[in-house]
Amino acid sequence: MTFKSIGMMMTIREKDFRGVDLNLLVTLAVLLRERSVSRAAACLHLGQPAVSGALGRLRELFDDELLVRVPQGMAPTARALALQGQLTPLLEQLQTLLFAEPAFEPACSARAFSLGMSDWVEIWLAPKLLPRLRALAPGLSVALEAVDPFSGSAMLEQGRMELGVSVFAPGPAWQHTRPLRSMGFAVVYHPERLPLPSPLTLDDYLAREHALVSYRGARQGIVDRMLAEKGLSRVVSHTTARFASLPPLLKALPLLATVPAALAEEWAEAHGLRVSPPPIDIPPFTVSLIRHAASGGDPGLDWLEEQIIAIAGQ
Repeated sequence: MTFKSIGMMMTIREKDFRGVDLNLLVTLAVLLRERSVSRAAACLHLGQPAVSGALGRLRELFDDELLVRVPQGMAPTARALALQGQLTPLLEQLQTLLFAEPAFEPACSARAFSLGMSDWVEIWLAPKLLPRLRALAPGLSVALEAVDPFSGSAMLEQGRMELGVSVFAPGPAWQHTRPLRSMGFAVVYHPERLPLPSPLTLDDYLAREHALVSYRGARQGIVDRMLAEKGLSRVVSHTTARFASLPPLLKALPLLATVPAALAEEWAEAHGLRVSPPPIDIPPFTVSLIRHAASGGDPGLDWLEEQIIAIAGQ
């Protein structure tokens, strides 16, 4: 917006609009188009008396007859023709402003998004998602925020992220949740520290020490609950709040770590870790995308959501 346009806005005299009803202007536009009270009433889904009354108010407002009766129906006055030339495009612009969905052009956008991801999801998705965004929307920027399964709702509510991707606990009614992918687990370890074949046996799995990622410091997770149901247990000797710390830890110590399967695939290639299916049945989990209901209809977020869905499904 230019300084000139700001100055023009500041010259608006609010009191001039007190007696103006927007519906009157719409009625005038239809009357001038149809040049008939009855046809205008049909178009506006109003009774003829209501449209006749509106015409009377319009005549008073503009101090002009606007439409006069002639043998063929009604004819506009010179003032009405001048109004029609200006009023129709103004109403069309107002209609677009009020009701048209805002467009989002990725190739031209310089928008900055805030996207929450737990660290393992960031390791898994970000190296694929960010190049895709760069190719489709080179001017766009993304701030990746750390989120865990328990903080998603609060971060959305506080505006600390616009979209979140992780395994989330159930949230409030205003939180929209969209499942992205169901995923299982895998066991990773460094073959130099633990020269064990894959797949691991249950005996090998239980005989070795384990590293556990725990966002809240707990020393037991879903694996331990599944083992307990069978009357078994494992030794968790190390816990961390970050998945990213596991590869160097596994390179340094003879440890096993049970992690999301997609992450294990990444680490096998990047860090030379060996991957084994768990020797016990562990229920799969669902990675979901969450956003605030108030963001519905935001075409930019809709577009970003679709890009995340495409990457997560690969």
